[in-house]
Amino acid sequence: MTASLEQLRRCHFAVDLGAARTRVYVKGSGLVVDQPSAAAVNTHTGALIAVGEFAEQMTGRTPDYIRVVRPVSGGTVVDIEMAQRMLRHLLGDKIRRTLRRNLLLRAAACTPHDADPLAQRATIETLVGLGARRVELVDTLIAAAVGCGLPVERPEATMIMVCGAAATQVAVLSLGSIVTAERIPVGGEAVDHAIVQHLRLEHKLMLPSQSVRPLTLALSDNGLSPQGPTSTEIHGRDVATGLARSVRVDTAAVRGAIETPMTAVLDGIGRVLRNCPPDLVADLVDRGIMMVGGSARLPGLDQMLRRATGMPVHIAEQPDICAVQGLGAMLEGRIEPMVLDPLST
Repeated sequence: MTASLEQLRRCHFAVDLGAARTRVYVKGSGLVVDQPSAAAVNTHTGALIAVGEFAEQMTGRTPDYIRVVRPVSGGTVVDIEMAQRMLRHLLGDKIRRTLRRNLLLRAAACTPHDADPLAQRATIETLVGLGARRVELVDTLIAAAVGCGLPVERPEATMIMVCGAAATQVAVLSLGSIVTAERIPVGGEAVDHAIVQHLRLEHKLMLPSQSVRPLTLALSDNGLSPQGPTSTEIHGRDVATGLARSVRVDTAAVRGAIETPMTAVLDGIGRVLRNCPPDLVADLVDRGIMMVGGSARLPGLDQMLRRATGMPVHIAEQPDICAVQGLGAMLEGRIEPMVLDPLST
């Protein structure tokens, strides 16, 4: 971690390309971009019509010749050219001109744990297309742990859970490195899909794409616990007639639908703990699990994990931006690693 920190201190900007949102941190300026990873394209001319928030609002509302695309899936760039075009417009001319003043422009980027070389190469090529001469890759787990203030450089164990849109990553960290980790292909999108399928099968109702996330938030602060509301009203389209319809949905059934994909997350946490040395597991009994990522705000998820694991569960103060803030702290040189010098004989 010491060598990589030295390289990161030379970087000028950092990018966190997520399936849901893209965030950019510029050294000396802070977080300058925090927008959805979406772009609207005219399929006839190939012209870019909108990016970020406006493109997200256009989802499901466009005519045939406009298509809303997502160049990032599961933290991996799947369309390099579109990702570059999206980032250029999100950064804007002013920030791009400021970055170009550096003759040897260096960039840092988050990559999911155990990302394959092809996925890493796609991230590097995306930033090289923006003018970066060198790109440093940082594991999302370490960046998020640094961003939420965990003492990752110390010999005590810290457990972090990155709840993303497309995947959930769980790891135990110690001495600035990952001791054991798991990447589970279940995230906020899987929860949304479970809700959509439940309403389609049980109530013959199709939800607009923009109303899935408000439904999970409508479950209140205790959404995944029995203390939440007993029912909530949902507006959608009837599967058979195609007409608008409102139904009263039992939230207990919705909680059951949400808990189904969450079973895979609990299994992943169990595998991480089983592969962890006993001394570190003993540390985690008191320290518990730190949750970061956009899906960490899912109402009642922390309570469900607390009941299933018997460990304390905490949510970071700003879980959405922990990873990019951790990269920013490394760029600004605010992280001092514990150096292990070899003993002289």
